[in-house]
Amino acid sequence: QVQLVESGGGLVQPGGSLRLSCAASRSIFSIDTMNWYRQAPGKERELVATITSGGFINYAGSVKGRFTISMNNAKNTVYLQMDSLKPEDTAIYYCHLWNQRYIIWGQGTQVTVSS
Repeated sequence: QVQLVESGGGLVQPGGSLRLSCAASRSIFSIDTMNWYRQAPGKERELVATITSGGFINYAGSVKGRFTISMNNAKNTVYLQMDSLKPEDTAIYYCHLWNQRYIIWGQGTQVTVSS
C-alpha cells in the first residue's frame, strides 16, 4: 500500500512563504496524478494544484501566480511552494495520489496564515 507523508506546514505571517513536501513510499509512476488539496474550517475540501510525471501542471484560480507545484522523482517527493500567503490560505493541506487503480490521501499538514 502506498503511503504519503506531508510535512512543512506551520504558522506564517501574511505575505510570507512556506514549502510543503509530500513523500511517497514508492516511485511516482507515469500513471499517477499527484495533487494538493486543502480544507479550511467549515468549508469543503478543494483542489489546489495538480502535477503529473508527463509535465501536466494545473492550479486553482485562487492560488495561480502564488503557488508552485513541483516533483522530484529521484526523491519520490512532490512539493508545493506557497508564496504571498493570505489569511484565506489557512487550511489543512493534503497530498493526494490518483491513478486508475486506487486513490491515496496523506494525513494532512496544517497551514495557518495570521499576524
